[in-house]
Amino acid sequence: MKLFTTIIAATCILVSVSTSNAQSKKPGPYISGFLGATMPKDSVILSDTGLGTIDETVSFDTGINTGITGGYDFGIVRIEGEISYKYNELSSIKDNNNSSNSYRNVDGNVGVMATMFNAFVDLKNDSPITPYFGGGIGVATIYLSETLATYNGARKIIYDKDDDTVFAYQIGTGVEIALRPRYSLDIGYRYFATDKASFKNSFYPTSGLKMESHNVAVGFRFKF
Repeated sequence: MKLFTTIIAATCILVSVSTSNAQSKKPGPYISGFLGATMPKDSVILSDTGLGTIDETVSFDTGINTGITGGYDFGIVRIEGEISYKYNELSSIKDNNNSSNSYRNVDGNVGVMATMFNAFVDLKNDSPITPYFGGGIGVATIYLSETLATYNGARKIIYDKDDDTVFAYQIGTGVEIALRPRYSLDIGYRYFATDKASFKNSFYPTSGLKMESHNVAVGFRFKF
């Protein structure tokens, strides 16, 4: 979150200097890029051993959320395509079948590459600040790294490296801050979620990893 706090501080300084000369937006195509933080919710992973199911809860550290968009502003409604990438380190794994056994020194990560189709409604007004809301649907490839942890005193591979592509959706809100006729800042929030992903494993298949995250970002938009 320190990165996002720094971005917000720089944004406030830039906005205070630039908005006095901003003009209202006009319809047209645009491109943008954004950078911020992603905060996933805990997720449950189920592993079928053939003799029973291992039930584990995975927690994540706050990570990086970045991406690019391109679309068309129709005046009230904007339609855009988005490519984004989210990255998080695994912070802990809890064995829900046996609370007396705990995973320690967890080392692994998850990356999510998403391609989304979004639609947003802009609440136009006479100020340089335009609130908006909307959402989108698409697909996301979830990349699970080889994950190691100390379990019952031994260092073990808990999950193998693998990936799966699943349905994804997001909803969100934010504000666009006009800086110049063609340039603006976008400060936004997105709730992002995917269907459950399944992965191969050397010993048994795993399934049920569902990425749900709260995401904040600052973007820079250029209108043609």
